[in-house]
Amino acid sequence: MSLIKEPEGVDFIIQSSPLTDKERMEISDFIQTRKQESKRLAKQTKSKKTRKINA
Repeated sequence: MSLIKEPEGVDFIIQSSPLTDKERMEISDFIQTRKQESKRLAKQTKSKKTRKINA
């Protein structure tokens, strides 16, 4: 694998400002909500497959 050269005038280095406590909490809540939704959908899909097999 070779290195990617930066084109003239383009900088690939990203420097973001530190998150505030409020932003950190919002991101954590969002991630937790998405994980719960993902688990719920996985259970629904699994139960539908089980019903098809048992029918």
